[in-house]
Amino acid sequence: MKNLPIGYIDSGVGGLTVVKESLKQLPNESILYLGDNARCPYGPRSAEEVKQFTWQMVHFLLKKGIKMLVIACNTATVAALKEIQAELSIPVIGVVQPGSKTAAIKTKNNKVGVIGTTGTIENNAYQRLINQFNPEVEVFSKACPPFVEYVERNEVNSPEMFEVVEEYLTSLLKENIDTLVLGCTHYPLLEPVIQHIAGPGVTLVDSGVESVVEVSKQLERLNLKRSDQEAVNQPATRTFYTTGSVSEFSQIANEWFNNPNLPIQSCIVKGDEIIEVNHRKS
Repeated sequence: MKNLPIGYIDSGVGGLTVVKESLKQLPNESILYLGDNARCPYGPRSAEEVKQFTWQMVHFLLKKGIKMLVIACNTATVAALKEIQAELSIPVIGVVQPGSKTAAIKTKNNKVGVIGTTGTIENNAYQRLINQFNPEVEVFSKACPPFVEYVERNEVNSPEMFEVVEEYLTSLLKENIDTLVLGCTHYPLLEPVIQHIAGPGVTLVDSGVESVVEVSKQLERLNLKRSDQEAVNQPATRTFYTTGSVSEFSQIANEWFNNPNLPIQSCIVKGDEIIEVNHRKS
């Protein structure tokens, strides 16, 4: 059980930001990642549809064998986390609660901004959780639908992207926020642009990074964390699957990890299932 990989699921490449942090904090752990790029973005979809897609990804990884599941997608977390936690016997971690807790702690003036997909923002999950941790905090939320699409197209450095980010952040910054939650795991890929526009007085909270801290704690608590010696005896593996274009996924993943040899495999949505395709890029 201890040597099984940790499974990560996301609507596309956003969850790679969580995996990157996992590689820093948990280098001995194997990783099995599935990005549903073919049906990305999840943000505009109904909660029921997101839940259905999320379960399909979960079943795919369970068949492969995982010791823990990380829902590395805010939209999927708010739609399906509780149900999946109730159904699975392995630990399941989402990305909303850890980010909410950190934001509630870090704010100095009790004014927190949250940006995310339409589905995440309309659910008000961040506002509820931040106020559970600190009832004094005012939460200002903003849905930023175009952000995910720019990231998926690998256009994060375009002048147009800068203008779009500035347009969406203006109203939040007018509220004098001192903390901004990146409530979508795609958004850290835009972090330099967001930080530049927000300015040095605004602390960015990466919900994915905070979630990996929770993953580490859970592994310790359940005695599932691999030691250095165990990693020597059975080296950690990293395997990535996408329901979309392997070449497009590969371009973003290789740049993000600075590694041109990531094992990226293709799978497709067929009916109610996600099925592996015997084409591999490594």
